Amino acid sequence: MRGLLFSTVAGLVQLSTAQSSTTLPVPTGTPITGDYNGAYRPQIHFSPPQHFMNDPNGMFRDADGLWHLYYQYNPTDVVAGNQHWGHATSKDLYHWVNQPIALFPPEKDTYVFSGSAVVDVNNTSGFFPDQDNGVVAIYTLSSPTVQDQAIAYSRDGGYTFTPYAKNPVINSTSTQFRDPKVIRYDDSWIMVVAYPQDFKIGIFESDNLKDWTPTSNFSHHGLLGLQYECPNMIPMPYVDEDGKKQDDMWLMAISINPGAPLGGSITEYFPGTFNGTHFEAVDAAARIADFGKDNYAGQWFYGLSEDEYPVSIAWASNWQYTSVVPTGDEGWRSAMSLPRENYLTKAKRVGWKLVSKPYDLSPVLGRELASNSSFGNGTLIVDYSDVESNAIYWEVNVTGIPDSGIPSTSSMNWTFSSPITNEAIKSGYYLGGDPVFFLDRGGVKGFDNIFYTDKTSLGSLATENGIWSLSGVIDRSIYEAFLNGGVDSVTNTFFSTEPLTLMIFSATDLPEDVKVSVKVHALESAWKEMENDDGLVAGNGTSSSS
Repeated sequence: MRGLLFSTVAGLVQLSTAQSSTTLPVPTGTPITGDYNGAYRPQIHFSPPQHFMNDPNGMFRDADGLWHLYYQYNPTDVVAGNQHWGHATSKDLYHWVNQPIALFPPEKDTYVFSGSAVVDVNNTSGFFPDQDNGVVAIYTLSSPTVQDQAIAYSRDGGYTFTPYAKNPVINSTSTQFRDPKVIRYDDSWIMVVAYPQDFKIGIFESDNLKDWTPTSNFSHHGLLGLQYECPNMIPMPYVDEDGKKQDDMWLMAISINPGAPLGGSITEYFPGTFNGTHFEAVDAAARIADFGKDNYAGQWFYGLSEDEYPVSIAWASNWQYTSVVPTGDEGWRSAMSLPRENYLTKAKRVGWKLVSKPYDLSPVLGRELASNSSFGNGTLIVDYSDVESNAIYWEVNVTGIPDSGIPSTSSMNWTFSSPITNEAIKSGYYLGGDPVFFLDRGGVKGFDNIFYTDKTSLGSLATENGIWSLSGVIDRSIYEAFLNGGVDSVTNTFFSTEPLTLMIFSATDLPEDVKVSVKVHALESAWKEMENDDGLVAGNGTSSSS
């Protein structure tokens, strides 16, 4: 959870206002109803029913395969502050059911900041003498004078929680100590937690989730920005250049804000090893999890088996402008990224990379809108104005890319536009010279802010076999793309005054032996089928069902 001490003055004013703005009643035991029909409202990305959301928290999958997502939530305003834990569940990571708020501030001016959740199968905590599905949430209690770590337990599968009577479980005297992430390691629980302005991640060990012992610190690595936040440490599969799975590595992920290369907030990561007490990075390089402007505080789900790829979700916004984006006019702010499968690999020329691929899209993948398996130089126009969700998925696969002799003008472009206003999101790939992918959201006019960077680009090499690929999702106000099977990814929000309904794909000056295939699919709304007769999504009113 963001410390906010280094945000803009405007951001500080907004937070202060939000934390004192509790005139709206906060519902208990019943989910908040949401209207998911707004022009900016994503249809396959999770967003809160109303008001303001930021960091993903406490994510786990239970024994029945149900995914639980908690999140930083202000249930009384559309700006950050008044932090509770919102809650939603899903069977497929796309069709989410809004649940009642899970964690509440224990007293005035003390808020529930970010954290994690685990399933205490063996009842190490002693909270669950007669069950193997008890859930323990580990989180930061933040007041104006101190940040401590606390726990709460749930005997109904993660829907309602009872705070531990002897909280906090880790005391401090600092206002900069937050965001605990807990995993299981052998017979112990391991926590990583941030000391933000010391640029330090503390590693703690516990047998029972109540009593914690510090074991080491990981500090001053990568981009420092002005503070560390939202750490995560997890075993991460390593897939080599031949696609063969090798022994797992470990991954330390740290979010920084502000201080990102493009401004504001980003997540960086460090491949390495962990021996139960100490994490050691393979090197001191700073590696960015997503090179877009709107991807922060990524976390991984607890409870997956060792033979599965880890699955992560991040917050799809940026602290530089999140509290002023125009979705507030629709009564909500912020969405999560697509769920992503992850593993480590070594990419051509650059070495270690965290691969991000969209988690199985089949639950929301709709009809095919266009397909061309032998596209050459030319243009393909796809009108998706009749796609009710206003969301599409597309793939571009390129083969036969030579090592040299490619004209500098050789390029592919895919533009998403509004025929009504001529607004457009432009993106593409230059094959010649130093190959580069670019994304430009400056052609849409629904939002303007000095920190709202228009243009993003990244060098992206073809593979040793002369192959380059991209898959992407555009979902009303979010653009996500995955380059070369997810070796690189980009997440950018955008806000047009009219819906974008036209995709134009073009290829120019491609060498003769270069072959391109293109495929475009509609995406089905994950929210539409949950609407009631009033067109609203009411969520789940019971306490123990999906």
